[in-house]
Amino acid sequence: MNAVSSEWTKFWSVRSTWWCLSIGVVLMLAYSGALGLAANAGVERSMAPHAVVTGAAFYLTQFAVVALAALFITSEYASGSIRSTLQWIPVRNRLLAAKSAVLLPVLFGYGVLNTLVGVAISAPLIPARDTSVGDVLATAAGMGGYFGLLGLLCLGLGTALRSTAGTLVTVFVLLVMVPMFVGSLGGEDILNYFPGFAGVNAMLSPGEPNPIFGGIAPYAPWVGIVLCTAWAAAGLAAGSTVLRRRDA
Repeated sequence: MNAVSSEWTKFWSVRSTWWCLSIGVVLMLAYSGALGLAANAGVERSMAPHAVVTGAAFYLTQFAVVALAALFITSEYASGSIRSTLQWIPVRNRLLAAKSAVLLPVLFGYGVLNTLVGVAISAPLIPARDTSVGDVLATAAGMGGYFGLLGLLCLGLGTALRSTAGTLVTVFVLLVMVPMFVGSLGGEDILNYFPGFAGVNAMLSPGEPNPIFGGIAPYAPWVGIVLCTAWAAAGLAAGSTVLRRRDA
């Protein structure tokens, strides 16, 4: 508990945390508002408000989450404070577990907040497309789960790479560039198993088209969370291996 309390204090005591969280909400507001206005004016096809926020999460807000989670560990390597941290928490896997225990609930709540904010601004602008409370709750739960697990994936990769820039580039390639390349080669069915697309599928109701590429997921929304969990576990395993075997 002392390790978690220490990491909780460090998490909220740096400006980067507040900047990342604030920027993510602003991006959600900007995307949801712009798409709502475009749909209202007939410039853009009308989508249900809960579908609008899933697009905002994929295209914009998730990268604020990526930056926040990466900085949570890589900033300590950059400043050299990781040495003091490991003296305070000598069992290295306990450090990774403590950081995970802080990130997961915070980012889950952040995903729920972003869903509510996005729906609140887009719903009045898209009167022709109703969204049910059930749809909003499903999207909120899915976005919260995805953001939390994405944070753990970034934490693991950041621990392994020990570089903010390297982690950001690696995660961007994994979330966007590799799926785009695979899709261009005709592997559309594989896209659903990458973390970003699995996360979007987790935010949708069963049978609802994915707003990113229009297809329908070949699995239930909860499977998307399972896939994201597997990616997060792989990232944390990589981070744990490097953390235990290399000096700080």
